[in-house]
Amino acid sequence: MGGESFLFVCRTRDDYPMKLPVILVEGGCITDPTMDDGRIMTMLPEATTTSIAESYAGRSIFITGATGFMGKIMVEKLLRECGEIQCIYLLIRAKKGIDPVQRKEEYVKNIVFDHVREKYGDRLAKIRLIRGDILSEGLGLSEEDHRELIDNVEMVFHCAANVRFDQHIRQAVDINLNGTIRVLTLAEKMRNLVAFVHVSTSYCQCNEAVLEEKHYPAPQNPEGISKMVSLLDDDILDLITPRLLNNLPNTYAYTKALTEDMVYQHRGKLPIAIARPSIVTAAMKEPLPGWGEGTNGPTGLLIGAGRGVIRSMHCNAEYLADFMPVDLTMNAIIAIGTERMRNTRKDDVMYYNLASSSENPISWGEVLEMGRSVLNENPFCFALWYPDGSIKSNYFYHLLCVIFFHYLPAYLIDFLLVLLRRKPFLVKVQRRISAGLTILQYYTTKEWIFRCDNAKSLYQRLSHDDQKRFYFDVNEINYQTYLRDFILGARQYILKEAPETLPQARKLLRKLYIMDKIVQIGLYAFGLWLFWTYLEVITGSIQFVFDTAIVGLRGSTASTTGTIRQGL
Repeated sequence: MGGESFLFVCRTRDDYPMKLPVILVEGGCITDPTMDDGRIMTMLPEATTTSIAESYAGRSIFITGATGFMGKIMVEKLLRECGEIQCIYLLIRAKKGIDPVQRKEEYVKNIVFDHVREKYGDRLAKIRLIRGDILSEGLGLSEEDHRELIDNVEMVFHCAANVRFDQHIRQAVDINLNGTIRVLTLAEKMRNLVAFVHVSTSYCQCNEAVLEEKHYPAPQNPEGISKMVSLLDDDILDLITPRLLNNLPNTYAYTKALTEDMVYQHRGKLPIAIARPSIVTAAMKEPLPGWGEGTNGPTGLLIGAGRGVIRSMHCNAEYLADFMPVDLTMNAIIAIGTERMRNTRKDDVMYYNLASSSENPISWGEVLEMGRSVLNENPFCFALWYPDGSIKSNYFYHLLCVIFFHYLPAYLIDFLLVLLRRKPFLVKVQRRISAGLTILQYYTTKEWIFRCDNAKSLYQRLSHDDQKRFYFDVNEINYQTYLRDFILGARQYILKEAPETLPQARKLLRKLYIMDKIVQIGLYAFGLWLFWTYLEVITGSIQFVFDTAIVGLRGSTASTTGTIRQGL
């Protein structure tokens, strides 16, 4: 129509008994009115006219959780690709006696920022320290910082979260739910806010076999849970936590579900977008292939298996694994921020599932086989035993393997350490590993379908240049290459094992392989010897059981026959 675009909105009015649709026409985009919860989900035009970098030019951004794994990648990417950005405010607290100013100085020295330091060193000055704490009322902001944020910030990215699955409900609620409430309260005062992007998780609704890109009601009232947790002591909370969680596996998933609903309740007040990444793992390309931090989740599992400590895992080999490299995840979240600022309707809540299994599937069994192959080529410098673990779909078989291949060797080695007057440690390590595997097995013995239509559509609407610079197409993941970089990255960045140590590590692996085979042959030989030695006893016992059963059967038959005759 004359080159102009129109928006057709079909909205149902609750006050009409027949819910007749009212059709509104506005310029700019087309809106789909078919959402189950009555929301109006906006789909922007097919082509965007402004690049992502241009969208961020001159804008001031506030990021929570910026010192974490995902936050570092986001800050680095914004500095590198969005050079005209005005300012990046980072909420940083004192930690382990280290002042926030010192933490910021150490932060920008991280290897992640090497490229920015070398090529765009002046851009690091765009990072502005905000002293505060997500756990403190009002985020612990000074009056001056509070005023600066509400006057200048245009975009908020709330990445801060407690990601421990075994966290006590009090801590999980205080960080994930109450922390988000504090950030929302601050955001409501920001005069120029164009986007509030909340980072959630694809596993916030574990009881849903299919996760759509839409709102899901919270299991309980978020504000009520917040108040209740603040009033009750830990003993009572421990008693009621299982009932609160209901079908959800842990306090992380539970508080994330509550938090999403709390954010949703601020629709109309704030321009909200919610990103739901699945399991976030090491970088695929940028800033460094295989870069990662910490030993939570898959990284800890990988290191434990590579060091021969984890020999068995309860998992269904045929089920799909789902993980998102951190660089793809943060590229998508940056693009989501751009999309949210283009949509001026505050009553829209835009949802984006960021997952890989729907487009580029891989099973847990395939991950294991690829990982084993890569580990054999690129082993770790230190290993307690040859890394030859496997996954078990049968829980009782897995439990048996844990007893014989996790705990028995651990007790044996600790006993030898005690004899040598050294401090035992392996049993303690195995207990921690078992606790972690118990938590993780919920996710490896179930399968979900994640609908990612909004995320896929967003990527397709980006310009070719933005697709290259802010890539998040999961079809680009080559799992063989990615797992190789993942393992090499774990060696270098987490275990601090230089690439030059690989020849030495391979020699150790060959020795462990020979030892493993010798032990296996010895165990089989011992089993055969035991069987042969006690063969006569075993056969005699079997014969005795058989004879006893025959005698008992004959006696029962005779008794039954006698009873029948008496009856006749």
